[in-house]
Amino acid sequence: MPSLLGPFVRCGFGATLLVLCLVLAGFTCTGSEHAATATLPAAFSDLLPHFLVEPEDEFIVKNKPVMLTCRSTPATQIYFKCNGEWVHQDDHLIERTVDPATALPIMQVTIEITRQQVEKIFGLDEYWCQCVAWSTTGTQKSQKAYIRIAYLRKNFEEEPQGKEVALDEEVLLRCHPPEGVPQAEVEWQRNEDVVNPASDPNFFITTDHNLVIKKARLADTGNYTCVAKNIVARRKSTSATVLVYVNGGWSTWTTWSSCSAVCGRGWQKRSRSCTNPTPLNGGTSCEGQNVQKSACVATCPVDGGWSEWSKWSACGADCSMWRSRECTQPSPGTGGKDCQGLDLQSLNCTSEQCPQSESTPTHIQTRLSAVLLSDVALYVGMVAVALCLTLLLIVVVLVYRRKKEGLDADVADSSILTTGFQPMGIKPKNSHLLTIQPDLTTTTTSYQGTLRSRHDATGKFSMTNGPLLDPLPNGSHTLHNGKLNSDPAEFVSRLSTQSYFKTLPRDVANTSYGTFNFLGGRLTIPNAGISLLIPPEAIPRGKIYEIYLTVQRKEDLRLPLAGCQTLLSPVVSCGPPGVVLSRPVILSMDHCSDACLDNWAVRLKKQNYEGAWEDVLLMGEELVSEPYYCQLEAETCRLFSEQLGTLALVGESLHMGAAKRLRLVLFSDAYCSTLEYNIRVYCMDDTQDVFKEVMQMERQLGGRLIDEPHVLLFKDSYHNLRLSIHDMPQAHWRSKLLAGYQEIPFYHIWNGSQRYLHCTFTLERLSLSTCELTCQLCVWQVEGEGQSFGLDFNIAKVLLTVDSEFLLMDTNATALAGPSAFQIPYLIRQKICSSLDAPCPNGADWRMLAQRLKLERHMSFFASKASPTSVILDLWEAQHFHSGNINQLATVMADIGKQEAMIFLVSDGEC
Repeated sequence: MPSLLGPFVRCGFGATLLVLCLVLAGFTCTGSEHAATATLPAAFSDLLPHFLVEPEDEFIVKNKPVMLTCRSTPATQIYFKCNGEWVHQDDHLIERTVDPATALPIMQVTIEITRQQVEKIFGLDEYWCQCVAWSTTGTQKSQKAYIRIAYLRKNFEEEPQGKEVALDEEVLLRCHPPEGVPQAEVEWQRNEDVVNPASDPNFFITTDHNLVIKKARLADTGNYTCVAKNIVARRKSTSATVLVYVNGGWSTWTTWSSCSAVCGRGWQKRSRSCTNPTPLNGGTSCEGQNVQKSACVATCPVDGGWSEWSKWSACGADCSMWRSRECTQPSPGTGGKDCQGLDLQSLNCTSEQCPQSESTPTHIQTRLSAVLLSDVALYVGMVAVALCLTLLLIVVVLVYRRKKEGLDADVADSSILTTGFQPMGIKPKNSHLLTIQPDLTTTTTSYQGTLRSRHDATGKFSMTNGPLLDPLPNGSHTLHNGKLNSDPAEFVSRLSTQSYFKTLPRDVANTSYGTFNFLGGRLTIPNAGISLLIPPEAIPRGKIYEIYLTVQRKEDLRLPLAGCQTLLSPVVSCGPPGVVLSRPVILSMDHCSDACLDNWAVRLKKQNYEGAWEDVLLMGEELVSEPYYCQLEAETCRLFSEQLGTLALVGESLHMGAAKRLRLVLFSDAYCSTLEYNIRVYCMDDTQDVFKEVMQMERQLGGRLIDEPHVLLFKDSYHNLRLSIHDMPQAHWRSKLLAGYQEIPFYHIWNGSQRYLHCTFTLERLSLSTCELTCQLCVWQVEGEGQSFGLDFNIAKVLLTVDSEFLLMDTNATALAGPSAFQIPYLIRQKICSSLDAPCPNGADWRMLAQRLKLERHMSFFASKASPTSVILDLWEAQHFHSGNINQLATVMADIGKQEAMIFLVSDGEC
């Protein structure tokens, strides 16, 4: 019988079964241990093979080969095919058995795959193997098994970074494990102990292997390590130290101690401790004094002293007379001794002085005297009560008559206030437009009497609701068309007596007030970027209001901020709330947003009478029917308001592209006589009121400006702000900071409820003769953009003072009433309105005026008003009070083409 000459014989047709080829060739299998074929009993010759075991995916670890196994029944032969190539017959390990239940033959074939075989296909597809089983009926293929070389790189693609976080703050530790096959599993360790989110829900591991600590606890302080492992190796990242710090807080003040002096001037003190909570792990200590001292005066003890003796009394019925004295020169006080001795002396009368007793017995005379004295006292008391009632009735009648008369007796008609105004000293290019020579003899009018309406019988303001100021003291006030000379301290003191206004600040420097009528006026808080424009006719004719404007301290208010919300403006109070306004006033105040409404949802919040805050306006979705409307400029917000109250702008970032403007201001000690030298870097909202407060504080500290202020955009990226100093000359200076940088937490800045934040860099010069300091100050947001400022100055020379050009001193009056508060004269304003309010077919009306002034965005708002032109002019006045050029406005009016009617030409007499 011929033997098998090769592993198989390939027949024609390309894919004919091997068994069929062997039969046709006349070969038979001999049962050699190297052969992979077998014959089947005739009873099973029509069955297809099926696999009992199929090859599975394997990983080659280091240089150890892997074994692939395939088992099938019934099968005449089994071969492996790897990456499209048949595996040689000699590489198969064959094992044959018989299934005792079915008597079917079972064939199992095993091959070995080495690392070299897999590496040969480097650059091609993955290495795979497949098992093919034959029977006389046909063939079956197993699933593909992929063989990969297992590995795990050494270096992490991203390792966790250490952080210092405040208590209850969320912590995110990032980890991107090394590349590996199979993909590495990741676990986290804290101080070598495995972090298990199942047992501690405060931990959370994201799908991309980052560790989140939901609320940082003191116990969460430690070294965190990211561990990656697979079948090849186990890798550990560098440890990231998470330090949970606690900022200190003051306890309540103790009661004042007793005065140190027993008698006279002394002092007393009270104290508090930084234990609520105690600063931990590098948290900031409490700012301010822990001990307060106050002068006191202890009243000295006063010993009593006798007054002079009184004269002797007349001789009495008992033939005696007496005299007395009192312990009143001085009276004993504060523990002083009483007078020593008798306060009453008696002396027997002589026989000549003793009255005769024959007519009436002595005891009867005594009784009659007592009765007489008691009757006299009764009558005197009744007369005194009658006199008091009479006087009280007279006072009530006089008061009633005075109230009845009101203002009619001593107040001129308010129409006299229209007889004059302050002229503008600027002559426009078109001299026939907007220029009037006023009658200078009627520039001031005076009003005497209480602040009540002439035609208001109730004698009070006509208000819808809300608490109001009481009338001015002494029932009189003078109203000028010009500067209001008022005493802010007296006004704040009087304001504080009203129940509603007890929550308002007592800061005179940040409060302005004035008295206004229908001619309107303006209130300004110097150097704070805050003003209130009261347009003409905003106050109804016949009414006179006393209006105030003040800035609230942010930390004194509980402004609710949630999520990504932040305070964008100062908190401004104007009032009194509840006054009736005929048209909106314009409140101007700074804001610190990037002025891109695509990045923000900006809301106007107002505090109601109960102290709660409510949303009254969403920027960009204003309704003309609402009492508020807002125009957001690059750095200023113009708010049209028909109601007065406490207002603030709050922004909610819509994505991480939103940014706040921060102003960075650098100060140093004015004098340096020691080796240590401090540089203070303030990070504050870019608004004038905060800048003014820092300037005032540094003026008291004697600080000096190192460099001009810089503006930095702070993005809503949840990253902290870092500050560091670099490139100091090491031969002369060194930093005393232990860390390489200082960091201000993100939420401290983003919240905006704190007035300002600052970092102090303490440097040390190696010699007192060193005066030159050159360095670089770097300020950047973690994983964000930053700025670098070069500093080069002499610490011995006087640098920029606090009263430098960077604090533009506002020399204008804080309160202006009447025409002097406006650039456009009152009568010209009326003519402009009457000309442009009426629609014009060619568009030469108020709409063209709004377009030329670049206010076309607010067309719908202007159109909702009875006089659109007047509202446009109000906004122009609010924008250009300090820098307005009335020539430009005159040119705009000329371009509109209304001058042919000469409606703006008025004579001196008309003014």
